[in-house]
Amino acid sequence: MLDRLEFGDLDAPSCLVWIAGPHELDTLSSTVSLISSPVPFGVVAYVVEDWNSCLTPWPATVGARSFAGQASSTLSSVLESLPPASRYFLGGYSLAGLFSLWASCQTSVFSGVAAVSPSVWYPGFTEYFCSSDVLAHSVYLSLGDRESRTRDPVMATVGDRIASCYSHVSSRGVLKWNPGGHFTSPSARMASGFSWLLLN
Repeated sequence: MLDRLEFGDLDAPSCLVWIAGPHELDTLSSTVSLISSPVPFGVVAYVVEDWNSCLTPWPATVGARSFAGQASSTLSSVLESLPPASRYFLGGYSLAGLFSLWASCQTSVFSGVAAVSPSVWYPGFTEYFCSSDVLAHSVYLSLGDRESRTRDPVMATVGDRIASCYSHVSSRGVLKWNPGGHFTSPSARMASGFSWLLLN
């Protein structure tokens, strides 16, 4: 089950498809206001109920956390309910960023994807992504420069892993390093990602 919220001009040729969680509801509108674009755009935000289940591509267990791997169902629901547009851009933060990268290997519907502080630590994901055909024309990656500075051995791999993902798409993408950790300025980071996609 996905809740759908709309912002901006949904009659515009460009549509930003934002995958979000309930914890982002209070900042959706303010984040959209930070997006900079010389052309009109609309935003459709899909809010998932179960963050760990709906956005992960296959089941996994990491420490005490279990992930159900229901991304295929989520992607199908999104694709079935997109408004008419000439170009679609997909993006999200954290696990939603992981979902966006995974989706770019499943469908050519999205011209570009923005994976902001994506959870590329997810078991098997980097290897999967780097061996897959990425169907999006442009890929925006970003990570906080302190995200890999953690005692958690799984999370500590994110710097090396996002560098590997970027190497796979460097001819059509960008990797931006942001100051701070995973929870630093998420709204500004998301807005930067979407702004870049609209210009590329």
